[in-house]
Amino acid sequence: MATLSKGTIQKLIFLADKYETSDFVNSDPSQFLRYYKKQNDVEICAFVASLLAFGSRKQFIPKIKFILQQADSSNGIFNWIKNKDYEKIFLANGEDAQKIFYRFYSFKDFHDLFLKLNEIVLQKNSFGEFLKEEYFKSPQKNLVDIISEIFLECKIVPSTKESCKKRICMFLRWLVRDNSPVDLGLWTWFPKRELLIPVDVHVLEEAKRLELISPNATANRKVAELLTNVGREIFGDDPARLDFALFGLGVNNSI
Repeated sequence: MATLSKGTIQKLIFLADKYETSDFVNSDPSQFLRYYKKQNDVEICAFVASLLAFGSRKQFIPKIKFILQQADSSNGIFNWIKNKDYEKIFLANGEDAQKIFYRFYSFKDFHDLFLKLNEIVLQKNSFGEFLKEEYFKSPQKNLVDIISEIFLECKIVPSTKESCKKRICMFLRWLVRDNSPVDLGLWTWFPKRELLIPVDVHVLEEAKRLELISPNATANRKVAELLTNVGREIFGDDPARLDFALFGLGVNNSI
């Protein structure tokens, strides 16, 4: 990675300040972080919302709302998962199970995700506490990869070694970063310095435009780690703050 110029550093700090505001959540999937008050609901809600957050916002935001509206009948998504109330809609077998719920994921694919979450909350009664325990068992691993391995049998969760695992990275940014009008900072047990930048098309293209990465770079794990190092150079122990600068700029440029 080339040494960043003073001008580039100043520009990225300015952009992070510009876009990391309370208004950011209005049309962003991070709006769902505040759907619930109880932490055990918030954790699962954030995970499910992050996994659906790809493609067009006009398409995935209604899908997230649909799931949360179903969960409202169970007094929250934690109970909805724990009591297997999701099986009223998301089936594992039968003709309806193979119907597409969103993009290339079927109702069965979401059933598999919810079933794994059910197993976790029955074991630990808290998704966050379960992940905390798994992390401290293997602190040499990044939490992104630990989550990926836990949900290895769930098609909707990114799992390949080369993947930047953008949606998992975004989920962790939401729950780990503190002192933010967007992110919640609920999981103080995981160091935010270890967060990886969530790399999507906007982040990738703006990073190329600013010559932070090669013009031929693709959205893979190596690029996510490279941009995270850029984030550390600029923001110290809070590298994921770079996400707001690059993503915000990218969305603004695409309008």
